[in-house]
This record gives sequence, C-alpha cells and structure tokens, in this order.
Amino acid sequence: MRRKIIAGNWKMNMLPNEAIKFIDEIAPLVKDTKNEVVLCVPYIDLFYSLLTAQNTNIKIGAQNMHQEEKGAYTGEVSAEMLKSIGVEYVIIGHSERRQYYNETDKSVNEKIKSALKNELKPIVCVGETLEQKEEGKTEEIITKQVELALEGLEKEQVEKVIVAYEPIWAIGTGKTATKEDANSNIKCIRNKIADIYGQNTADKVIILYGGSVKASNSKELFEMSDIDGALVGGASLKVEEFSKIVNYQ
Repeated sequence: MRRKIIAGNWKMNMLPNEAIKFIDEIAPLVKDTKNEVVLCVPYIDLFYSLLTAQNTNIKIGAQNMHQEEKGAYTGEVSAEMLKSIGVEYVIIGHSERRQYYNETDKSVNEKIKSALKNELKPIVCVGETLEQKEEGKTEEIITKQVELALEGLEKEQVEKVIVAYEPIWAIGTGKTATKEDANSNIKCIRNKIADIYGQNTADKVIILYGGSVKASNSKELFEMSDIDGALVGGASLKVEEFSKIVNYQ
C-alpha cells in the first residue's frame, strides 16, 4: 500500500517569520494524520522551517536545486547543500521552472540523479498545456516527460522518485481535472513506468496530482485508485485549508 503524500508548494511566498508562524499553527492540526506532510518552501525559509518543524511530523522540502555538485553557478543551490541542513524533499521540473527558466527534460533528468545521489526525495513534475490537451496529446506528452525524466535510472532509484502530474492548464487557474481524468492520466504514467521498469516497480512509485487542489475536492481525488496524494499550490498557504486537505479522511 502506497502512503499518501500531501506536499505544499509555497512558491515565492512567506517570509521566515510567516513560515515559523504557519508551521507552529498547523503542526497540532496535522499531528495525527497517517499521511506524509511536506512543505516545500523558499530557500530563505528552509533553515527556519526545519528548526520549527523539529519534533513534528512535518517534512521540509525545497522548490528547486542545481544539478551540479558545486562550481561557478551564481545564485544556485546544490543537492548536497540542501541535504547538509536536513532538507528531505525537492521539487524538480515544475512547469513554472520549465516555462520561465528554460528547464528541459535533460536538466530535469540530471537534477533527479543528483538528488538521489544525495538521498533527497525528488518530486518530479510533468503535465500538458491547454493546447496539448485540446489536441488530444496529453498521454503522449506526459509519458514522454516521465520516460526522459527517469532515463538512465535503475529500478531501485525509480522507486524513490515521486511523480507529480500537474496539468499546466489547471495550475493557479481554479480549474481542476475531473477525478476520472486525473486518475486516468496518472494510470498512463504508471503504465509507462511499468513498460520500462516492470509492474512491481511501477506499483511502488508514488504519483501525486497537482492543479487547484483544495479542501473541497481533495477527498474525491485521493479516493481514486492511482492518485497517491497531491502537490498543493495556493491552498498550502492557508493553515485551515491545507490542514483540511491533509486530514481529508
């Protein structure tokens, strides 16, 4: 049985004092959940969040990392740096990173390898645009993204990768894929992994849904056969809303 992961992506929001206040307030509300609770916070919040989340069941993740171990990459942070302060998760290949910062399937693949080498748990984002959806290319796009993201990995490594299916047209728009569509597309991803690495490996991979997830739709999404949780955007900035998503049962 795959464990549900509910991960919040704060994007470029929350100052350190706000992060501390948020974690202090939400910790008692989610302490009894059986789900994994992850907050992926801005770089400046990482250290404060890690300290505040000590002795709670909340895990802290970063929103990005560089694929190289060190070097002349001004403004970048490596997997080893994240690991050194106690970060456990890292988002890789979010559509905003691909769109605004020219990240490619190749760089996503390199980042995954670097994250795994440093024992970080990568949350790898894939998803189609509205145009691709309307052209009926969803399955083609997302399965190709997954194939390229995992290229060169061993089965044991693939089992440690978390995939987040985030249709780009649903991010921050208030539009959500129907639970049936979300589950169907996630099944396509799992089938692709099974084709390459075998069904046993595919059954172990945690695949999340992302895209305007909120308290009002989380339960119906999480009860679908192949949806193993969510990567939550705007709703993860609100204590009450995010705690309801975590405690959806």
